[in-house]
Amino acid sequence: MGLGEAWTSARHAARAFSSAAQSGGRVGAGAARRTGRVVQRMTGASGARRTGLASLMELTAAGTAGDAFVTIALASTLFFSASLDQARGKIALTLLITMAPFAVLAPLIGPMLDRAQQGRRYLLAGTLMARGLLCWGMVDAVLHNDVVALLPAAFGVLVLQKAYAVIRASVTPRLLPPEITLVTANSRTGMASLIAGTVAGLTALGISALAGGGANGAAWVLRVGTLVYIAATAMSFRVPEHVDLFDVKPAKGDPVQGATVPTAGPPGAGGHPGRGPGGTVPLGSEGTAAGARREQDGPPVRGGLRTLRHVGPVVAEAMRANATLRAFSGYIVFFLAFLLRTVHFPGVNDKVALGGLLVAATLGGFLGTALGSALRSQRPYVITFSMLGAATVVTTICAAFFGLWAALAVALVAAFGQVLVKLALDSTVQQEIGEEIRSSAFAASESLHQLAWVVGGLGGVAMSLTNSGVAGMTVAAVGLAGSFLFLLGQRRRRILAARHSRPQVVSQ
Repeated sequence: MGLGEAWTSARHAARAFSSAAQSGGRVGAGAARRTGRVVQRMTGASGARRTGLASLMELTAAGTAGDAFVTIALASTLFFSASLDQARGKIALTLLITMAPFAVLAPLIGPMLDRAQQGRRYLLAGTLMARGLLCWGMVDAVLHNDVVALLPAAFGVLVLQKAYAVIRASVTPRLLPPEITLVTANSRTGMASLIAGTVAGLTALGISALAGGGANGAAWVLRVGTLVYIAATAMSFRVPEHVDLFDVKPAKGDPVQGATVPTAGPPGAGGHPGRGPGGTVPLGSEGTAAGARREQDGPPVRGGLRTLRHVGPVVAEAMRANATLRAFSGYIVFFLAFLLRTVHFPGVNDKVALGGLLVAATLGGFLGTALGSALRSQRPYVITFSMLGAATVVTTICAAFFGLWAALAVALVAAFGQVLVKLALDSTVQQEIGEEIRSSAFAASESLHQLAWVVGGLGGVAMSLTNSGVAGMTVAAVGLAGSFLFLLGQRRRRILAARHSRPQVVSQ
């Protein structure tokens, strides 16, 4: 009789689990359909569907959804499943080792993409398929808590993410319709990715909870993430073929190699070019800033981080500002994540505080991409300096009046600022750098971007040992202020030098 009751209970439990899984599947499928409709409406606006840019945006959003599954699985494995001291050690080690793939990205992948000007669609598909295979390979490592096998696979996913980002950024100008600016195109791509990533992250959390959490939950998240990557690989062939063609006549509003793009001024001048009234600059020709520098310097520009020496003062300034806010974002994320686990605010559970931190960072990313999509700025440097100054002021105020709300405000501002400044940086590189070294420039930029994140994250982990929110915020405010003043001084000296040299050019 006891055995019969046990069997009946097991059948009821299995039936309940199956019903819950089916309900969860229906909810997930409905959310995916609704998210897909929202993303398609947003990405197809302003002629982007006509030129094929919408397909590239949607592909990026699908890849980001897969990345969200990997992120949730790793977070539950490395951060929440360990004690505080163990989590600090694991996160610090992970941050240090995540720089290893970028030793390959800048010197090898960037120059390789510069030489391989055709076959970009297949490269996009390859990065997605390889991520799916690595995601499947991580399942066994998660189940057996094999960190030695897990971390290399995670690093492979990371470097493939960055390789995809380099390819996507380098081909975006070829698909840009005349109705929107590069800042707007990058912002819409970011917004579509953020929506897809958020929905995928919530879905991954639901799958993990349904599977019982822990290693088993993370394993199921990775299995579903593999399916998302495979679906994204199939989507990659919707990107139009002319992203690889140079000598064809472009369609109306469809700039490809050899086409001309309206600009607001000469590349490399104080104001960044945009897609507004003004002259025209041939993409990838000797009329571009990179082409002019290559002609003056003689030998071709070498790949790797040495590319940063050839990008010119305008791009270099944008990269420094982006690195500052990226380091600030990494610092704030890790500092507050550990601080909120040790410092308990009155009436607030530490898990609630961590949830608030996640919501604030996500909201900041949404607001940043939404504002970037609405802006039609032809001077991305205005965005850059505005965000750097605003982050400095807000962090200073929050250091003086530190509390839970101050911590959430800083997290929101950090995410908001770094998203907007990264959009401005990508637009600046796309406008200022010619096709011949654009992929190398993006690879070097992504490496610097990640290096800044790692340095900031390690600083945040170290400062969390003080258990002092005031001290941590003060350090961040001082660092932001120093970088802001340094960049302002550099821009002022460059403007004054340009004014002094102008009469000499006229007299000659």
